[in-house]
Amino acid sequence: MTPPAIGHVSDTARWVAIYRALESARPDALFRDELAAALAGEQGSALTQSGMLPRGARDHWPTVVRTRLVDDVILGALGQGCDRVINLAAGLDTRPFRLDLPAEIRWYEADLPDLVTYKESRLGGRQARCERIAVPLDITDAAATTAFLAEARAGARRPLVITEGLLPYLQAHQVLILSEQLRAAGTRWWVMDHWSPAMLRMVNLTMGRELGSARWTFAAPLGFFPGWSAEIARSTFLAAARWGRSPLPLRATTLLPEITPGPRLDRSRLWCGAVRLAPRDLRGRI
Repeated sequence: MTPPAIGHVSDTARWVAIYRALESARPDALFRDELAAALAGEQGSALTQSGMLPRGARDHWPTVVRTRLVDDVILGALGQGCDRVINLAAGLDTRPFRLDLPAEIRWYEADLPDLVTYKESRLGGRQARCERIAVPLDITDAAATTAFLAEARAGARRPLVITEGLLPYLQAHQVLILSEQLRAAGTRWWVMDHWSPAMLRMVNLTMGRELGSARWTFAAPLGFFPGWSAEIARSTFLAAARWGRSPLPLRATTLLPEITPGPRLDRSRLWCGAVRLAPRDLRGRI
């Protein structure tokens, strides 16, 4: 029996880097990531060649579309006065190098020590487009995360926190702790990829063998996050159809309207996308 492609949750970072590299090679790429292949490294290349990537990896559209959607949400917040970016569980993300960012923005990245060390070794001293600070951190260590957020947020008036690709691997109580930590730290915007519970079950059903120890454990309606309200919600399925990335049977979703944040979105069973939350008392205020 073929072993799972994932031995530890941090290995998923290489999957994502491989997908970004594949997308960047397309003539109609949704983004260009010149560092993705180098960051995926030899292990990433081995995963590709061995066929141990998840089924449908050649059509890596959900991850690619999610990447572009989160890009757009971040850039939108920067246009609204975001003055600090904090990326939790940043993995092998390269946004500080590839997005058009103001040079004065301070961008914090945090992830497990081994992954931070690996990433820095693969970057080879390349300079980001803004001030980038990489910090080793176990997000599940509540005390260490609180201390990190206080340091990373210091001096910022409108900080934005990214948890792309993080929450599905946590337990519900850990997500609630993180939610409260972000509010207490004065986070102005919280950007995440959001999955309905039905989508979580579908992912584990179709990709459970490949995910191995990194099977997903958390999904919830947007109303799960106490003290937060959704300002923006962009569907992966709709964007993929508009951008020509989804399989042919799903292309008809271009005819559907985007669901605005609210009860209808919470009731939607098969929804995933990029979401921007704001503290409830600040919703709608710049």
